[in-house]
Amino acid sequence: ITPGQALGISEPIPDPDTMDAGNRATAQKALDHMDLRPGRTMEGVNVDVAFLGSCTNARITDLREAAALLERLNRPVADDVRAMVVPGSQGVKQQAEDEGLADIFRQAGFDWRGAGCSMCLGMNEDQLQGRELCASSSNRNFIGRQGSKDGRTVLMSPAMVVAAAVEGEVTDVRTLL
Repeated sequence: ITPGQALGISEPIPDPDTMDAGNRATAQKALDHMDLRPGRTMEGVNVDVAFLGSCTNARITDLREAAALLERLNRPVADDVRAMVVPGSQGVKQQAEDEGLADIFRQAGFDWRGAGCSMCLGMNEDQLQGRELCASSSNRNFIGRQGSKDGRTVLMSPAMVVAAAVEGEVTDVRTLL
């Protein structure tokens, strides 16, 4: 599983049997690990964890966009989703707190965490458990990256993470606007 195996939310998941031999095995491994079938889209895949963080997608502009979306939607995190925000740096964390963004995330049901790597590489208690699926704004989705060898990671933008958090499933944020 690599970030290069990305596709649009409404695009059908490709069939490994239609790929050249060099890509077939990797694609089949990804489908098996993610428990997905060729032909379906990612829309509607249940989400256990929503991770808005990492140095790549938790800049102040990302957090502002995500907080504004939460305010616009005026909906909490779905009951069965564990959601967290991990700012990309101490400076971003402080600026987000000064701007009131942390309060917006907390009120919606996100945990507001200290800046750092966190779930991006499962280096602390912020890890997937078992077969949990994470909607993640991080930039890597290698097997085991988020702490569980069986955990599943779907990479997406901060806005899409918010949509997944409130819907409880992978959702095209444009349908909520």
